[in-house]
Amino acid sequence: MSYNEEKKSSSKNLICTLSFNNMKKSIKDYGIYFLTLVLGVAIFYMFNSLDSQEAMLRVSESTRLLVKLMISMLGMVSVFVAVVLGLLIVYANNFLINRRKKEFGIYMLLGMEKRQISTIILLETILIGIISLFVGIVIGVFGSQFMSILVAKMFEADMTDFQFIFSKEACIKTCIYFAVMYLAVMIFNTATVSRYKLINLLHASKKNETVKIKNPIISILIFIISASILGYAYWTVTANFNTLNTANKLLPPILMGIVGTIGVFWSVSGFILTAVQSVKGIYLNGTNMFVLRQLNNKINTTVISMSIICLMLFMTISILSSSLALRNTMQRELIEMTPVDINLYKTANLPEKSVTRWGEEVVYTDLQRNDSKKTVVDTLIDCGLDMSILKDVTEINVYTLPELTWEVFFGDKIENIRATYPNLQYNTAEEIIKISDYNKIAKLYGIKEYELNDDEFIMLCDFKSMKEVRNEVLADSTKILDIAGKQYKSKYNECMEGFVVMSTNHVNTGIILVPDNCNLTDDMKEMAFMSANFNSNSEEEYSEIHKIFAENNSNLIQSLDAKGLVLDGLTKTTIMESSIGLVTIITFIAIYLGIIFLIASSAILAIQQLTESSDNKQRYTILRKIGCDEKMINSSLFTQIGIFFGMPLILAIIHSIFGIQFAIKTLAGIASEQDLLPSVIATVLAIGVIYGSYFFATYFGSKNIIKDEI
Repeated sequence: MSYNEEKKSSSKNLICTLSFNNMKKSIKDYGIYFLTLVLGVAIFYMFNSLDSQEAMLRVSESTRLLVKLMISMLGMVSVFVAVVLGLLIVYANNFLINRRKKEFGIYMLLGMEKRQISTIILLETILIGIISLFVGIVIGVFGSQFMSILVAKMFEADMTDFQFIFSKEACIKTCIYFAVMYLAVMIFNTATVSRYKLINLLHASKKNETVKIKNPIISILIFIISASILGYAYWTVTANFNTLNTANKLLPPILMGIVGTIGVFWSVSGFILTAVQSVKGIYLNGTNMFVLRQLNNKINTTVISMSIICLMLFMTISILSSSLALRNTMQRELIEMTPVDINLYKTANLPEKSVTRWGEEVVYTDLQRNDSKKTVVDTLIDCGLDMSILKDVTEINVYTLPELTWEVFFGDKIENIRATYPNLQYNTAEEIIKISDYNKIAKLYGIKEYELNDDEFIMLCDFKSMKEVRNEVLADSTKILDIAGKQYKSKYNECMEGFVVMSTNHVNTGIILVPDNCNLTDDMKEMAFMSANFNSNSEEEYSEIHKIFAENNSNLIQSLDAKGLVLDGLTKTTIMESSIGLVTIITFIAIYLGIIFLIASSAILAIQQLTESSDNKQRYTILRKIGCDEKMINSSLFTQIGIFFGMPLILAIIHSIFGIQFAIKTLAGIASEQDLLPSVIATVLAIGVIYGSYFFATYFGSKNIIKDEI
């Protein structure tokens, strides 16, 4: 072997040895970076491997479609997640590279070329990437089994055929996505090293960050302005919520929230030190002087990153709390709002002349018009249904009057209501039901029954926002309505609870109950409505009866189609399947995004603090030399990291208080405020575990770093 060949071989061996040793050192000193990579890989694999178990879950066809929809949506969300994780990896790697400037300077001083340094970093990145991918996928494979069980539980699937599965597709997808991320890191590292100069590298540890001292008065002024901007944004999304009826109107408070957040962090570093300095008892106590100056400089140079972390934490808290509240509300109300097995209804009194519906002219046949005058039960019998498969059959009529609309009900309050709710269909006719008919349904449903005098009416409404509007009309005085030629007064000065049609939640916008002697004639009928239960003794029988009403190829559906008859309806099973599917999709996507944002926020803070501790080893050595013991030093370190972790979290919590209120108002009638508390508690626990784990890992990691100089 020639001298040059031997030299090249030795150089390669040296580079490989340095790369391997540096990787071990990086994992030891920056375990949080490696942990974040592993968690990112594991979570990415887990949420993208759900399709591997989907085929084995015994569910109905509609639920299977919902599961596939969720998998498809998670796939799209994964692209966004990959971008977030990619930016996190590049950002974290930048801190690691900057910390090693002196090391790279020594390499160059010993004769190593920048190309060789880039090769070392390249090999390190590949090694760490391979290890993190392997460990992350192993954890993800086992974690995905529990994820599949969770999906099955939420979709109420049969787990008889469940088995341990490795998703080849999810593994390949994870490897490809993270390979692209690492490639971006490699390119970034090579470009960074190529710009280094030897003199700057050798003096990197002695070079302090340039900190511009801000004028305290200007900082206080900016803080007041930023707080005012945030306050106005909070007011807009809560007290002035009704004006945010388009996306364009929602954009300004979002921008105000971003600007206000940046302004708060920018201004805090300008006056907090001056403010504490004026309180000598605090400033001169222990190591507070050192801690405050460290924090002041750090916050001053990380305004943008602190703002981004705060906003990500805000999104995490809001997304998790709102989605869990939505899930809790829908699951609770689902049981309440599906008291029977089936609702069937059809339009009554179809007109003889053609009508325009949805922009098209519709002409009804004689058969359709004749059927519209019959009961639902008669229609079922005409179509050959054996009525013995149903029990507790209860049928009522729903009436409408063209002269009694929402606008008429709102009366002199209409202008104020129209200004607040411009998109309501005010020409909608009010639904009217006789009291005895409603009580038959209420008895079947197991809900409250009512009584009326001959000159009274009751407004039933349980949809939150509409209930508030109607209560405003009923509250002033006894409301009088002209119904079928007679005046009736409201029995109560507010809406009562009640409903007729089953649903996933409280969506009844209004039903007027009138006495039985109200002069409602057959030509005023708007709808024939029937409720019933399935007459079954087993799950198999129940399923077979359900198919008669739910499957398009059943004899009943085929007979209705052949005659051109329309009979709408809902079954308890269909409502539950669709509701469970919707809740599960929202919850899973929220958990996916929430965990990623939380990990990203925690990791950025942790890496910044670890780097800060590494850069400040000499300062802690000086503290020891002037007489500070380890307890004081550790206390100052704990306080510094605690404040640094706490500041974005506190502002994020304040943001979330109003953000969650906005979400609940947006989901009015779907999510309930009473379900917020358990959702917030669950979110706090999740943040406490992940954010707290990163905090303590950062603290103990920093302790180990600053002990190196002892």
